[in-house]
Amino acid sequence: MNVLLEKLKEVLISVVPIIILVLVLNFTIIPMEPLLVFRFLLGALLIVLGLAIFLFGVDIGISKIGTLMGGALTKSNKLWIVVAAGLVLGFFISIAEPDLHILAGQVDMVTSGVIAKLSIVVVVSIGIAVMLTTGLVRIIYNIPLYKLLTVLYLIILGLSFFTSSEFLAISFDASGATTGALTVPFMLALALGVSSLKKDGKASEKDSFGLVAVTSAGAIIAVMIMSILSKQDEITGSLQESVQVSSSLLAPFINKLPVVAFEIFIALLPIMFMFFLFQKISFKLSSKAYRKVLKGLVYTFIGLVLFLTGVNAGFMEVGSKIGYNVAVLDSKWIIVVIGFILGLVVILAEPAVYVLTHQIEDVTSGYVKRPVVLIALSIGVAFAVSLSMIRILIPGLQLWHFLLPGYVVSILMMYFVPKLFVGMAFDAGGVASGPMTATFILAFAQGAAEAIEGANVMVDGFGVIAMVAMTPIIALQTLGFIFKMKSVKEGLKENEA
Repeated sequence: MNVLLEKLKEVLISVVPIIILVLVLNFTIIPMEPLLVFRFLLGALLIVLGLAIFLFGVDIGISKIGTLMGGALTKSNKLWIVVAAGLVLGFFISIAEPDLHILAGQVDMVTSGVIAKLSIVVVVSIGIAVMLTTGLVRIIYNIPLYKLLTVLYLIILGLSFFTSSEFLAISFDASGATTGALTVPFMLALALGVSSLKKDGKASEKDSFGLVAVTSAGAIIAVMIMSILSKQDEITGSLQESVQVSSSLLAPFINKLPVVAFEIFIALLPIMFMFFLFQKISFKLSSKAYRKVLKGLVYTFIGLVLFLTGVNAGFMEVGSKIGYNVAVLDSKWIIVVIGFILGLVVILAEPAVYVLTHQIEDVTSGYVKRPVVLIALSIGVAFAVSLSMIRILIPGLQLWHFLLPGYVVSILMMYFVPKLFVGMAFDAGGVASGPMTATFILAFAQGAAEAIEGANVMVDGFGVIAMVAMTPIIALQTLGFIFKMKSVKEGLKENEA
């Protein structure tokens, strides 16, 4: 119970800034209907409760399964077992990821069915399966992460020249959406399990990061190939039909709850099935440990259902409303400032960010402190959202004007930064763009794009997640530079002494 209260305290600290920001905006420059505000507050309550229960469940359930499974795969010492398990796990975990379904649904709706929901989900899942396997093989065979990422991003760079701007936005967003609240803790634990069984401890510290990064590249490549093969060019979309305003406070929550519960149940199925299978074949946990993991899965389920119901029924509409109302104001540049502040605070409430920052602190034995990583992430995401707003305001600016130099800088930095930070930074890119970003910030950007003349909801609205996935990579690698400088200085001091 103490652990749960501890989590509740942590979550409260990170969700309160968003609540304050929205309330301040409501009472100052953009008054909203009281019903919307009450619904937002109810959503916030569900988010706080849900996130705390979810994180507690992840600790004793999902992370435990991932670590055990990683260990079991490495012990088998057979490449084909690792490959087969990687492909099966990757495909089904991705198919089951609710974030991916949200994104695919939005794309389907905005394109009026031109790009069907199912086709995006299947294509992305195949990409994820192939890359999860590649990532696991990389850890086992000690292939340097920066070399693999360089190759992957050069492929992405090459494909991007043949991909239409709409699909460019969707492909980067898909990579963000697949690294959601369930997949990230599982992948981080899987990587930890595989790397901890390797003989040399130093490499295992480095290798416990980077799997999320390699895997999310698979989603980008898959959607780009889909775009080139399907020759879909101009797609325009509008938000009009997507914002249904309900006149009741509770109706949206009651409608959302069963839908979300079913989605999360499906999302947990592959992990549960794998756990039962491995328990029979290899884990053979004592009945007490087995029950504890099952309890963790139940907590994960309850927490995630509450969290996603809160986000979808309480936050999404408010995000869209704020974006739209601020963009209609006379002074257009206010939206850039509000975007910056939103970016700063929203990332703190992202479920997977918790899991990653705690793992960074654990794996580095407290050398890289959690608050430091959070500050770097917050600043990165704040820039991502404000730059996205500038892009929506200035018609000539394209998404690739930011992504191309951004990823070139990210790849170059890999060669100079301490290698531990490379995996952390690229993982953080996938982690930052979780359900909070995929709903609240995406809705905010789409609302703004809808209100500004000449902006296209499809290109400008969706591109924001791509930006949020890129800036943390630069922010955390910069942090790596700072740590490098610090250790050089400390080394000099020791030598002088």
